Amino acid sequence: MIDNIGGVGSLRGAFPPAAAAKAAPAEGERSFKAILQDSLQSVDQLQKDADQVLEKFTRGEASQDQVLVAFKKAQIAFEAMMQIRNKLVDAFEEIQRIRV
Repeated sequence: MIDNIGGVGSLRGAFPPAAAAKAAPAEGERSFKAILQDSLQSVDQLQKDADQVLEKFTRGEASQDQVLVAFKKAQIAFEAMMQIRNKLVDAFEEIQRIRV
């Protein structure tokens, strides 16, 4: 019965040592960190734009529709970013539960 388990040892040589090493991003590819930072900056900019449109509205330089659209864009972007954050937290908690 224990002899059947010996077949698992052949899997160890199936993966080259380089596969375990951290792969550097290829030229033109962006890191996950850079993409996440850009997304956060984009959400922040949309919120700032909504605030500016509201200020313009108070001065009579923008319509209600422009205010509504700007705030809706900011809201949707923020909600999407929160969903991404929640998924990342869930993934991190899942990794922590893995027993080594």
